[in-house]
Amino acid sequence: MSKRTYTQYCISFGLLGAMMCLLFFWNINFGSVRLSAGEIGKILLKQTGEGTAYHIVWDIRLPRILSAAILGGALSVSGFLLQAFFANPIAGPFVLGISSGAKLVVSLVMILLLGRGISISSGGMILAAFAGAMISMGFVLLISGRVKKMSMLVICGVMISYICSAVTDFIITFADEANIVNLHNWSMGSFSGMSWDNVRVMAAVTAVSLLLVFWMAKPIGAYQMGEVYAQNMGVNILRFRVALILLSSILSACVTAFAGPISFVGIAVPHIVKRMLGTARPLLVIPGCFMGGAVSCLFCDLIARTVFAPTELSISSVTAVFGAPFVIYMMVRNKNGAS
Repeated sequence: MSKRTYTQYCISFGLLGAMMCLLFFWNINFGSVRLSAGEIGKILLKQTGEGTAYHIVWDIRLPRILSAAILGGALSVSGFLLQAFFANPIAGPFVLGISSGAKLVVSLVMILLLGRGISISSGGMILAAFAGAMISMGFVLLISGRVKKMSMLVICGVMISYICSAVTDFIITFADEANIVNLHNWSMGSFSGMSWDNVRVMAAVTAVSLLLVFWMAKPIGAYQMGEVYAQNMGVNILRFRVALILLSSILSACVTAFAGPISFVGIAVPHIVKRMLGTARPLLVIPGCFMGGAVSCLFCDLIARTVFAPTELSISSVTAVFGAPFVIYMMVRNKNGAS
């Protein structure tokens, strides 16, 4: 590794780390109630402070900030895995309809259980979302074997998303009014209402998944060089593909279960991180994607809850403003490159 390359890596990760810290303190300070740096430091370091301020920071803002960072990172890594699997630069959980499939099954489970007065645990939400993600992924895999153009795969993914959304709307029509309110807020994508129990569960699921992704970094790097090359390097292609599908689905399901569908983060961030680092090596891109996804969601969540306060925007509305133009750019660039 040359000194210049090493410097580029250090600068890139240093910049991402600095942005995470800046956005962390920015998010914890901004809101309807402004707090001084001294108050925030006292609450975070000593876990003491005036009652209202302590409640705002420790019970409302801090779980939300940590959720945005964890789930944003998980979504970005999931997008990276899908792009590696399909060898498609615009593949992602939202665009391929995987998030919508997870949303459909979670909506169905929520309405059935809440209508009977039964609460659902965080683990149950993740399992329901994972089931929906796997169903959508199954359809995407069937379609990917029949289409050759990446633009067609994206269009098919969007159609799957529309179908899942239509069925979800049909289900919501027959739900109780109280359930509709909760489901509507969640289905639009939001980090609000996060608890410490939610943070613990999502952190555990994401940490285990990321460890497995890191363990697969070398096979992913070989697979990026081509299937034949990966086989010659001793990679069991069938097992590798199954593991890649399961891990990407678990990560996207975890995001959807807690925050609802979040658009475009899984597509844009991996490309931005690769350009920052100047490499596609998984051992570097994976942590870069997690940090980049955290920065993206922290920034977009800050905009969502402060720009039109006290009215809060859905997180997907904000991410779409930045992510949709990027997807258009990627499609145009790849089309020009192919012509």
